[in-house]
Amino acid sequence: MLEAAGFEVIVPKKSMCCGRPLYDFGMLNTAKRMLLDIMQNLKDEIRDGVPIVGLEPSCVSVFRDELHNFFPRNEQAKRLQHQVFTLAEFLEKKAPDFKVPQLKTKAVVHGHCHHKAIMKIDTDKKLLKKTGLDSEVLDSGCCGLAGGFGYEKGAHYDVSIKAGERVLLPAVRNAEDTTLIVADGFSCREQIEQETNRKALHLAQVLQMGLHENSPSVYMPMPEKKYVDGMKLKDSHKNKRMLIAAGIVGMAIATVYIISKKNK
Repeated sequence: MLEAAGFEVIVPKKSMCCGRPLYDFGMLNTAKRMLLDIMQNLKDEIRDGVPIVGLEPSCVSVFRDELHNFFPRNEQAKRLQHQVFTLAEFLEKKAPDFKVPQLKTKAVVHGHCHHKAIMKIDTDKKLLKKTGLDSEVLDSGCCGLAGGFGYEKGAHYDVSIKAGERVLLPAVRNAEDTTLIVADGFSCREQIEQETNRKALHLAQVLQMGLHENSPSVYMPMPEKKYVDGMKLKDSHKNKRMLIAAGIVGMAIATVYIISKKNK
């Protein structure tokens, strides 16, 4: 998707974690060390102002929020805070002339909690509108899973299911099977997969779909069968798969895509 927009994509060779899973359990010193590790490994890119695209909203929010709180006077942290973008933000700010792929179908869109609270989803709405999608952005609140919260026995699991059943899960179940289910958050996609018969697409997969479909006004039922299940890399490329998957699912891994404009 980013290459189609004219950029060279670099995936860091070292797997790096933003520390998001640790904050919930008060392991702040360990999380702080992880952020220091990221700033050390990406010091050249941070110095050069290379934009960094994160695919997992909760990870991106770390660089917008917790990073500054940990290092309020660190110049490198300040630069990094302004160099990290969601995919929609990056395309809007760095590729305003890019012709967005067209998708003439319906979509049900669920916004991740950190995304809505820290970055807002206005840019995502704007980008989805440019695709031609007939999008319904749900007023769904939290999906309920919230990292490991929804997996815990007892009251947490019950609360998780009730939160999902308030708006999100019924909307997914009631959607036509040709309707795209869109959710950038890993936990959100997991909740949808476990509690319905659908799998949600990340925005990157939605845009990829627009790039590759020959007849953009006609789509197959359950499009995730091709664009989620069908896009999994084979075991013969195990090492590469593990590296890329870290950036795609992004639950605990803040592996990021570093983007630079192709040389003309």
